[in-house]
Amino acid sequence: MRAFDIMLHRFLAMAVGIALFAPAVAQNDLKTIAKQSGTPDIPGLKIVWLSPWGDVAKAHPWKNIIVHQTEGPAGSARGGAQEQAKNPTRRGVMVWVETDGTVYWAVSETLVPTHTDGANRNDNKYVDNSKTYHQVNKDSSIGVEFAGNYPDVTRGPTDAQVSAWRILVRVLRARYQIPLDHVYAHNWIDSKDARYCEGCTLATMAREWRE
Repeated sequence: MRAFDIMLHRFLAMAVGIALFAPAVAQNDLKTIAKQSGTPDIPGLKIVWLSPWGDVAKAHPWKNIIVHQTEGPAGSARGGAQEQAKNPTRRGVMVWVETDGTVYWAVSETLVPTHTDGANRNDNKYVDNSKTYHQVNKDSSIGVEFAGNYPDVTRGPTDAQVSAWRILVRVLRARYQIPLDHVYAHNWIDSKDARYCEGCTLATMAREWRE
C-alpha cells in the first residue's frame, strides 16, 4: 500500500508539473512566432495575409492597441480589409477580425492608417485619461476592428472573435513589446457614440486574461 501511495504521489506531481509547464511552452512558442517575418502559421488563428510581416525591427514604433467595433454586418471585415489594403492610410485599421474569427492583416506594419479621433476623452470615465489624452492616437496605436456589431450596435463579439482575440492580442503584444495596460477600447480614449462602449468588452477581456 505504501508503494502504491508513493507511485500515486509521483504521478500527481508529474501531472501538476505538466499542467503548469504546458502554458509556458505555448507562450514561449508564440513569442518566437511573433518575431518572424513573412506569413507565419500561428496556432489557433486563421490569418489572411493581405500584407505580410517584414523585419520587426523596421516596423513603426507601436506603443498601444486600440480595439474598434464596426457597425457592418457579418462578412464586412473581408471587404473592409481589402479596401484598407488598397489604400492603407485611409480611415480604418491595420487588422480586421471577422465574425467567424478570421483575422485579416491588411496593412504593412510600417504604415499608419487613420483611426481614432485624437484621444480627446479627458473625463476619466473609463480609465485614467491623463495617460491617454492626446497621446494614445493613430500615430502610436495599432487598430484592431471587429466586424458584426449590427444592426444598431446591438451585438457584441462572437465566441469565435473572442477566441481569436485571445491569441491575437498576445501576438501583437509580443511582437511590438506592448504592455498589458496599453490595450484600450476606442471609447476609453475618444468621446464617441453614446449608444454603447465601443471595444470595451474586448479590451477588458484582454486585460483580465493577463497573458
